[in-house]
Amino acid sequence: MNAQYLNFKATLSMLLIGISLLAQAQQHGSISGTITTADGKPAEFVNVIIVGTNKATNTDTNGKFEIKRVTPGSYILQVSFIGFDPKEQSVEVTAGQNTTAQFVLNETSQELDAVEVHGERINKFTRNESDYVSKMPLKNLENPQVYTTISKELLADQLAFSVDDAMKNAPGLTKMWDATGRSGDGGSYYNLRGFIVQSQLRNGIAGNVSSKIDAVNLEKIEVIKGPSATLFGNALTSYGGLINRVTKKPYLGMGGEVTYATGSFGFNRVSADFNTPLDEEKNVLLRINTAYNYNGSFQDNGFAKTFAFAPSLSYRVDEKLSFNFDAEFFTGQNTGLSVYFFPWGQTIASMGVDRADELSVDYKRSYANEDLYQTSRNINFFGQMNYKISDTWQSQTNFTSTSSYSDGPSPYFYLLSNASVTGNPNDIGADYISRNDQFTDNSTDRVFEFQQNFIGEFSIGNMRNRFVGGLDFFYKNSDQFFSGGTLDTVNVTEPIPNYRNFNRTNMDAIYINGGASFVYPSIFKTYTYSAYVSDVLNITDNLIVLAALRIDHFDNKGTFDETTGSIFEGTAYSQTALAPKLGVVFQPVKDRVSLFANYQNGFTNKSGTSVGGKSFKPEQANQLEGGIKLDAMGGKLSGTISYYDIQVQDLIRSDAQNPGFSIQDGTQVSKGIEAEVVASPIQGLNIIAGFAYNDSEMKKSEEDVAGLRPSTASSPYAANFWASYSFQTGAIKGLGFGFGGNYASDNKVINSKSIGVFTLPAYTVLNASLYYDHSKYRVGLKVDNLTDEHYWIGYSTVNPQKLRSVTGSITYRF
Repeated sequence: MNAQYLNFKATLSMLLIGISLLAQAQQHGSISGTITTADGKPAEFVNVIIVGTNKATNTDTNGKFEIKRVTPGSYILQVSFIGFDPKEQSVEVTAGQNTTAQFVLNETSQELDAVEVHGERINKFTRNESDYVSKMPLKNLENPQVYTTISKELLADQLAFSVDDAMKNAPGLTKMWDATGRSGDGGSYYNLRGFIVQSQLRNGIAGNVSSKIDAVNLEKIEVIKGPSATLFGNALTSYGGLINRVTKKPYLGMGGEVTYATGSFGFNRVSADFNTPLDEEKNVLLRINTAYNYNGSFQDNGFAKTFAFAPSLSYRVDEKLSFNFDAEFFTGQNTGLSVYFFPWGQTIASMGVDRADELSVDYKRSYANEDLYQTSRNINFFGQMNYKISDTWQSQTNFTSTSSYSDGPSPYFYLLSNASVTGNPNDIGADYISRNDQFTDNSTDRVFEFQQNFIGEFSIGNMRNRFVGGLDFFYKNSDQFFSGGTLDTVNVTEPIPNYRNFNRTNMDAIYINGGASFVYPSIFKTYTYSAYVSDVLNITDNLIVLAALRIDHFDNKGTFDETTGSIFEGTAYSQTALAPKLGVVFQPVKDRVSLFANYQNGFTNKSGTSVGGKSFKPEQANQLEGGIKLDAMGGKLSGTISYYDIQVQDLIRSDAQNPGFSIQDGTQVSKGIEAEVVASPIQGLNIIAGFAYNDSEMKKSEEDVAGLRPSTASSPYAANFWASYSFQTGAIKGLGFGFGGNYASDNKVINSKSIGVFTLPAYTVLNASLYYDHSKYRVGLKVDNLTDEHYWIGYSTVNPQKLRSVTGSITYRF
């Protein structure tokens, strides 16, 4: 480890020295600015070109653009977009300085053929650049890492109101559990590349929401694939990747929209998006997004209601300094959907069924009273300071404070074999369930993160370098208390006279009388201190290499024992880990085709010691991936196909030679293929499609699961598709419709040699939408689960999902 430290320090020192010396040799200038429409709203996807050169770009979602490495001189800057008058402006570029230009676009009575970057036309479902995936502005074709972007335009097409709805568009990502609302949880549980992942990052830093996450304040969602600890750490990521929510930002004008939606199972929703400048100079801008949701259940009992309020304030002090302040307030109450567990040690053979569609439980019954609901609250604050050090360097300071709270019951069930209830070993079947509750008692979970980044650009000879270096402090404080109890056991094939007895009054009585079957406090504090560097080097215009490294020190202060007022023995520990990342991109056709490969690392901190007293080290996951990225046909077709191989090592498993002890030599492999296509073959038609295959296997592990697919790895095959078409001319201009769906293959949620195999059957869920989009309003209708498919998801459980539902919405814009 000492040698690793020395290598890290030497590398960092060389980089910093090189930056300080070489940054002085800049021979270029830059051009940046903002483009808005006449009503003050940011104009995204606008084409910006320097006439007579090959320099061009597009505005981002905030209407901002920047063209770097411009040779000093006088130029004509031209901007254009379909439906707006093109504009030009003379600019003077000086070496080592940034020239600014502002444009206001006016609508034209004719639909002009826009002068676009290299003839490109942007597909509204794509985002070809991200500031977050590599913590620096980097185009998708320049990035050796694979990621999927889900835009707000796609969500509008699908009448999608939550992150859960949005995740249906991410290739290879399948949902495993609905959000529990429990403090500390990060919303729903998903599976990506064979590993569990949650949506716990917001604008690249901690942003946990424990309830179902509303999409009212989201600009886009980035699903970043593979182990990503180098730039994002390990606390909020998984070996499969991470989910980053990118929020809407304030813009220069005044405007907004109000939406009302209603539908099946008592669904009602009201949301609003309002933006306004707060001063005449438009240096202080405010944007507020808010939403209220009420959902009933497709089962006989159950509901979920949530309220979201998300203000965002930006303050531009001057050309160099600006601030952004955000807050998120989420409150909710929910009963949750039915979740069926398997009792420990019960074999699948004793149940007489091995598939969810063979179970005796009624798909439409909740088996619980509606007063068994939980209350949750999430209060999150975010701040960012941006300071422009020079034309090529900036300082970015981020902080976030998140707090989640939950209190109340959460019912769940065990699927019981007949023999376990009747005592007759020959009574094969699974006609019984036990009705249970896990109670969360005034529990809180708090996270604070501070992050300082320096982002810049410099040259080594003719080789362009894009660099980010940062420091990160992450603090987690868990103060949670769980208890649980069992009410009764019922036969689901017979009438249940005491059906309504599973209620709050009876469960409270059990707890008051000391009938809790378990009590589980989770009280601890952890501190993580990190530093990282990443450099993207253009060896030539067509060949790019990326190298990055993180050093991470984790300090767990131990789990607190309330009964003794001390720390449980053996729970306090600290560890240091290194997380490297390498990548290479070769573009045989510049800005059109990229061949890429990457090496990515993730790790998990582990406590404990072996029989000899040796402390365990962090578990490691290393990914090798290669593939092709495409942006062709003038921007009408983009796509990615890749093969990945993730090798997990240093898993802790039982030590067969020393019973009662563990050994850290376990291994697991997860490999597969992913493909995504986003296309706009004709004007008005937009298509997104994905396919994924994952082969996950426990290698060196407990004998009971060695050689088998992990029960938490979800379906090996998954596919997604969505196509929408809107009429572009004539009396029905603005009328559109969409159709698509999701497929997942059989999912073995129980998979062991001693217990057996239990399968959630494959499913295909189809959805459709119809809408009319006008500049001042939008009316939409959607049908989810068109064929009324009975299907299940699960995290070693059986969770029935919503049946066919219809939703209508109307939006007024101002």
